[in-house]
Amino acid sequence: MSATEVLPRASAPDPYRLGRRGGLAGGAGGRSLATGHGEGGPASKRVIVGFGFWIFLLSDIVMFSAFFAAHAVLQPATGDGPHGRDIFNPVSIAVETAVLLASSFTCGLSAVATEARSQLWTQVCLFVTGLLGLCFVVLEANDFATMIAQGAGPQRSAFLSSFFAVVGLHGMHVSAGLLWLGTMMAQVFVKGFRDNILRRLICFNLFWHALDIIWVALFTVVYLIGAGR
Repeated sequence: MSATEVLPRASAPDPYRLGRRGGLAGGAGGRSLATGHGEGGPASKRVIVGFGFWIFLLSDIVMFSAFFAAHAVLQPATGDGPHGRDIFNPVSIAVETAVLLASSFTCGLSAVATEARSQLWTQVCLFVTGLLGLCFVVLEANDFATMIAQGAGPQRSAFLSSFFAVVGLHGMHVSAGLLWLGTMMAQVFVKGFRDNILRRLICFNLFWHALDIIWVALFTVVYLIGAGR
């Protein structure tokens, strides 16, 4: 009988075993390098919630992209109706853009105040953000009312139908964001900076900044290119 048959074989480490020791997963010093296992652990709930909300925002951007594409195709389809340069008010559009971008800045300040756990400045910045967002909605509604009074309603031409659809969709998102903002202000006031409240504030900030990015694209495609045509 040979020596190899007498001595028991040492079990080789399984390179595919996920654990603290052995194999490739053990790494140096026997510590696990696999994400989601051992000391690495799963991602925090804050990261998971933020990632999930990013997926929602991407789906929302896909929807806006479809509206943008439809409007880009229908911009020349004015029929006997007015063109964009005939009905767009450059001053009002510039004010709306400035107001919405300023609200994005104050929303960012609210996130800074939240990180500092300052309820006063968080509430102040959120209130100013909501006030600027409300001004934007009022100005946009006034533009719509003026256009309809001039006979340039959504039923006048395919161009105007697509215009009211894409701009109105953005306005509805801002209006929903204002309701969400008011809810968050109330929750921060009542519950303070709990973990679940902090996660909701992160999602709200992502949502509001996404609306500003969409408005920049809308301003370029609908107003600048539309007025040029």
